[in-house]
Amino acid sequence: MLFNRTRALEYMRRYGLDALVATSPINITYFTDYFNWTDALFKGYMTSPGSPPYISQGYAVFPLEGEPALVVNPFTMVNAGDIWVRDWRVYGDSGLDFSLHEQAAPESVDALYAQLQNAPHHASPTAALLEVLRERGLLQARIGIEMEGVMPPSLQELRQSLTQSSLKDCSNLIRLIRAVKSTEEIERLTRSAQINEQAGMEVLQLARPGGAALDLARAYRQRVGELGADVDHFAFGVDGKGIGTEVDYRFREKDVLFVDFGCNYRHYFSDTGTTLAIGDPSQVLQERFAAARASLAAGVELIRPGSLCSTVRGAMMSALNVCGVTAANPHGHGFGLDVRDYPIVVADNGLRIRDECVDVPSDLPLEVDMVINLEVPIFMPGIGSVHTEQSFVVTRNGSRPLVPQARSEFA
Repeated sequence: MLFNRTRALEYMRRYGLDALVATSPINITYFTDYFNWTDALFKGYMTSPGSPPYISQGYAVFPLEGEPALVVNPFTMVNAGDIWVRDWRVYGDSGLDFSLHEQAAPESVDALYAQLQNAPHHASPTAALLEVLRERGLLQARIGIEMEGVMPPSLQELRQSLTQSSLKDCSNLIRLIRAVKSTEEIERLTRSAQINEQAGMEVLQLARPGGAALDLARAYRQRVGELGADVDHFAFGVDGKGIGTEVDYRFREKDVLFVDFGCNYRHYFSDTGTTLAIGDPSQVLQERFAAARASLAAGVELIRPGSLCSTVRGAMMSALNVCGVTAANPHGHGFGLDVRDYPIVVADNGLRIRDECVDVPSDLPLEVDMVINLEVPIFMPGIGSVHTEQSFVVTRNGSRPLVPQARSEFA
């Protein structure tokens, strides 16, 4: 189970919510384990020309009392076969031909389609959601709904139908729930990071003067696929002037380059970086690399429950200043189903994380089982760029590396 059920219940009780409703594909996956690749991509006009550019609406319902439910298109319900949520609701016509059904079926597939035939069918996904809420006695309840993923016509239908309920935007509350990872999430993040580290460090050994950076990116893509993941990014510094992913850059003698790469394993991201040296780095670049390493070490020292993100970032910046570096942006971020989840390790910006349920400072304290990256990039136009980035799990007594990452030397 990806969903941090214990943390969700804690937040629901704290903010007086009787149910949570996820509406975006990414959070439906988080709530239920269900995933279908088209859900976040297909828009109305792609199947019905002239329709609004809305994605197909779906829902995941997690009540404070009672069983959770998933509202899903019947044509993609096969993806729900092994998820932990067992109450499935479908809407519309599946488009499936059952006329030869008696001739089919391996037993497991037959059982799945039997459930599809027997599942309650509704005219629309919102009609299915309303039926779930009615059955669970939630028509006069306080319901947190992810407003960022609900389509305007669906929201209008809900407001018109739930006149005795209180619908509260809980988009940021869900982000805060996701900030602390479940056991299954940490396992997937670990495997994603293992694949990323192996593929990335193997490929960087292929760099040679005259070689194309894009060839390294292609080799990385191939190796990640061989190891069972999908590519997210492979980026490199270009002559110290910034980050490139599509630039046809060829390595030169004594290049020192920022490199950042990441992949996605079973919907969970990895993200890391290092410094690639072609030949022996100059003294000044060795000093800048040492400064980046000192900055990251200062941040790691403060990764513990209760530390504010701004405090960690402040230590990283102070370490750079001691080394004479002022033009850099050491920072960090959580990651998971998104390449950047809360917490975001930056200076306190004075903003608040708020919706209609939660209102807290954006400078979050670290908590046990948060998974974060710390990274220190330094760009020097015309000279080169250095980078170091590693992943950590917050523990009760401090932190531990998510996976082993050798970063003390240039790649």
